[in-house]
Formats: sequence, C-alpha cells, structure tokens
Amino acid sequence: MPEQKITTFLWFDHQAEEAARFYISLFPDSRILSVQRYGEVGPGEAGSVMTVAFELAGQQHLALNGGPLFPFTEAISLQVNCDDQAEVDRLWAALTEGGGQESDCGWLKDRYGLSWQITPRRLMELLGDPDPIGAQRVMRAMLQMRKIDIQALEDAYADGGETAPAS
Repeated sequence: MPEQKITTFLWFDHQAEEAARFYISLFPDSRILSVQRYGEVGPGEAGSVMTVAFELAGQQHLALNGGPLFPFTEAISLQVNCDDQAEVDRLWAALTEGGGQESDCGWLKDRYGLSWQITPRRLMELLGDPDPIGAQRVMRAMLQMRKIDIQALEDAYADGGETAPAS
C-alpha cells in the first residue's frame, strides 16, 4: 500500500491506543497499522505506547501519547460524511457516549476531547441547491439543531417546516 502524503496527527495525553481502538470500531475499512513504544530514552515511560498508526475508512492517522501539554480544541475536527440518518444516529450515539459532548450544527466532542462533524451528505446537497430560498431555509433549520435531522432539513427545504393552514 502506498504511503499517504498527508496524515492527520492526533496528540493525546495517554489514551492514544484506547482512542484508536475505539475509532476503528466505528468505521468499516479501519484497522491498527502499528504501535510504537517508548524506549529507555523517553520522554514517556519505557515500554509505554508512544504512537499508534491506524486507518479510519481507509485514511491513515497517527496518534501520539504526548502528555497533557496540548489538549484538543474545536479549531480542528474530523468530518464524517454520512449516507443516511441511521449512520448519523449511530455515530452520534457512539461518539457522545462515555463523556462526549454535543454541540451545534452536527458537531460534537468525543470522550477524548476530539471534535467531530457528523454531516449527512444530504445536508451539503441541500445547502448547495440552486434554489437559494430553499437552501437558506435548510441553513436556518440546521442552525437550530445539534444532531442533524435529515427529514427536518427536507421539510425545511420543501416549505420551511411549516404546514399550510387548513382551509
């Protein structure tokens, strides 16, 4: 397999292997590639995990146990393009479980503090629709959501989510 030109590098306090194993459990075509351990020179304890190379959905990442010096912020996130509501729901539940935090517009932080965007492909299609009024109704609806609800977006696109009054 050819080496990937650019690899996402994730700095953890001490949970690199635990996090990588959790992440690979969530996505098909994912696996641990290698685990490197600190030697006698350090800076980590000899024999403890230094780095974990892993693939998520075929894309390579590297996790480092570097200590508490650099915590994650929302300035970087991993975006997951989801095919349907079931995938959105499954990933949202798994990533917020065990101490994760919901945020707005499909964003969340997992139990390790890493930010994710759980984004249905349909959201991007609707936002990019040539009908600017429908696209703006979708944007307005999305801005009210935490986890993205595809049906609510479709309803907003169609009529602003409002039903016409009975005559």
